[in-house]
Amino acid sequence: MSSDIEETPFLEDEEAQLIKEVSRMNPEELRKLKNELGTKIFNKVIQNSKRNSTKPSGKYRIPQPRARNDDDRPVEISAKKKIPPLINVIPVKKPVARDPRFDKLCGEFNERAFRKSYSFVSQLKENDIKALKKELKVSKDPEEIKKIKFLIQRLENQLREERKVQKRKEAEEAEKKQIADAIKRGEQPVFRKKSEKKIIDLVSQYKELKSSGKLQKHIERLKKKRLSKDRKKGLSHDDNEDNN
Repeated sequence: MSSDIEETPFLEDEEAQLIKEVSRMNPEELRKLKNELGTKIFNKVIQNSKRNSTKPSGKYRIPQPRARNDDDRPVEISAKKKIPPLINVIPVKKPVARDPRFDKLCGEFNERAFRKSYSFVSQLKENDIKALKKELKVSKDPEEIKKIKFLIQRLENQLREERKVQKRKEAEEAEKKQIADAIKRGEQPVFRKKSEKKIIDLVSQYKELKSSGKLQKHIERLKKKRLSKDRKKGLSHDDNEDNN
């Protein structure tokens, strides 16, 4: 019987239909079909079914969704799938830090206008010193007295330094004005050396300390500072006096 079937030719439509059916059969049905058709025809049908099956080619294959029992469950994809490169859909500009001190868009710094605008800060510090001194007279706690004295000294140092800077700026502006006036008159302007400016600053500082009654205290502080430097250098007090 099998020999008669092997000799019977198949039509093209019948062969195509048989290939479709073979692709859906399980191993048991395939074994029965092989016994009915014979080995030669069965192998031919299997080869044609494999040849006609379409498989995606190329380096990257399109992942096929697996069968799911429940439609609401998400599709499970293999973990071996390569992740595609990150695509920047909307370009975002990086934030650029701007320092108003060096940024031309913020204008130019005018030191004179700045001092004039914030001149009230010095007055506030003077008011704070007066208030602290009143509180110092009333307070009896040693820790609080120590803290108040520290704050008063700190504010006074700040005010003294601000006044010193202000005087130096005023002297520089006055000198520039004198030079400009001399040039306008056609005279030779006088440019002071750094050593001369230093002497003038020391003289003005001496006059200020003498008028405030703090000259002696300032001299003693300078002596202590000088002695500490001499001790670090290994010089004794006697050696220091001999050098003088």
